[in-house]
Amino acid sequence: MIAADRAGAPRRTDRRVASTAQDAGSAGAYDYIVVGGGSAGCVLANRLSTDPAKRVLLLEAGGRDWNPWIHVPVGYFKTMHNPKTDWCYKTEPDKGLNGRRLDWPRGKVLGGSSSINGLLYIRGQKEDYDHWRQLGNAGWSYDDVLPYFIRSEDQERGADDYHGVGGPLAVSDMRIRRALCDKFITAAGELGIPPRQDFNGAAQEGAGYFQLTARNGRRCSTAVGYLNPARPRPNLEIVTHAQTERVLFDGRHAVGVTYRRKGSPREARCRGEVILAAGAIGSPQILLLSGVGPGGQLQSFDIPLVHHLAGVGRNLQDHLQVRMVFKTRGPITMNDQVHNPFKKMLMGLDYLLFRRGPLTMGASQVCVFARTTPEAATPDIQFHLQPLSADKPGEGLHRFSAFTSSICQLRPESRGVIELRSPFAQDYPAIHPNYLATVKDQQVTVAGMKMSRAIAATETLAPLIDHELSPGAETASDEDLLVAARNLSQTIYHPVGTCKMGRDETAVVDERLRVRGLEGLRVVDASVMPTLVSGNTNAPTVMIAEKASDMILADARPSGAARSN
Repeated sequence: MIAADRAGAPRRTDRRVASTAQDAGSAGAYDYIVVGGGSAGCVLANRLSTDPAKRVLLLEAGGRDWNPWIHVPVGYFKTMHNPKTDWCYKTEPDKGLNGRRLDWPRGKVLGGSSSINGLLYIRGQKEDYDHWRQLGNAGWSYDDVLPYFIRSEDQERGADDYHGVGGPLAVSDMRIRRALCDKFITAAGELGIPPRQDFNGAAQEGAGYFQLTARNGRRCSTAVGYLNPARPRPNLEIVTHAQTERVLFDGRHAVGVTYRRKGSPREARCRGEVILAAGAIGSPQILLLSGVGPGGQLQSFDIPLVHHLAGVGRNLQDHLQVRMVFKTRGPITMNDQVHNPFKKMLMGLDYLLFRRGPLTMGASQVCVFARTTPEAATPDIQFHLQPLSADKPGEGLHRFSAFTSSICQLRPESRGVIELRSPFAQDYPAIHPNYLATVKDQQVTVAGMKMSRAIAATETLAPLIDHELSPGAETASDEDLLVAARNLSQTIYHPVGTCKMGRDETAVVDERLRVRGLEGLRVVDASVMPTLVSGNTNAPTVMIAEKASDMILADARPSGAARSN
């Protein structure tokens, strides 16, 4: 049979694994099968295995998080675009980006994207979650979800009304500060943007340093924070290099999964629930391969229909970043250190001996949440300031001194789709982001670029800047800026929404994250977000898994027992 390969070119592929293939290591049924050992899956594996009477199986398509660069914060430069740790997805040509295709890194390793991301800890705005509740998702207002953010957290600054200590996920302050970053915060203040010490507290708007998911200068992924402490439990089985192919059903009840481990077909059975935690790309793909999704699409690949759900793979949302680069007058950026052999050696020694210095940096140092117009009720753009520059994220730094002021629209209106290329799990799905498809998205993006220029032109920053390198001062009109955004922008790695939670005809899961119309099957990851949160998505994904674990355990109690929200 002919199928498309990862880039879409035809190739020969074996027929789908028969459901009779057995996994010798899974005699008997599990209570819970968690598909995906990433940001959500590691949380679920920990929380669901606390009851020693429950058998939990965690399946992860990638390997162990043994690559040392995973644990060095700045190591994302080494793990992104590395097929040993990254799925290395690529989008289809996107009309909104003048036909460009973008790399979409996603973690393929224990810890998932929390093992290769930029470590930035942002929860989003209170209004994001209140909006989820207004869409009909009971139990997902800000007041409902805040306790789960708090429970997950081991906050370096201590506990208060918004933060917790003693949780699995370490959250800490930057261990390095730069004069350029301090000046950027001051420059934002010249435009009326207040300084902000805590973006995850009472208010978000302002400028300040990011906090990181790190402890003592080392990354705290969900594999480190959640999975490692649970690993010794005899009722938790962790299988790596195991790519799930489809969910098995008895009628409309999920009873297990088929997967391949190092090329060998295997099967695991479940007497409780199958929980998809494979992310905004993986989870809808598995549902579609399992016969759950738009009937027409499944029919085109001769996939037997188990249950028609029109919304599977739809509602795709992502933050699009426009990286504006400013060349500086003097050697004040990371570019200068990296290309100086002596300074580079000192950086390594500083980290090796003291766990400090540039190697402890996250993907960005300074964050700004701002409103492009006074009419905006809450911030509608986010800045990521990086005291370095490169042609693309994850590539080598420029050999001159420059910094990057990246902006993204927080709540894009544009919606994309993920669709199958073939009926085979090893063939990557087609990703259509549909960026900048609405007038509002175009206007906010251009307004954000103009605000980036306004910060650069302040009395504080202007003396440090030689010129705007990208897109360049000659890009002056709104029309030219939009063209530049289409030509230069990149994903900021926040795909969500493809198995959205809700009550309308396009919803895939209900407010308890159960797949609508089926039994024994849930989705627990960023794909269930009905709308994109106003900020980075890793912390909200951890929260979703924390809350889901309580719901799953509550639903497993005898009839009549109290349920949590």
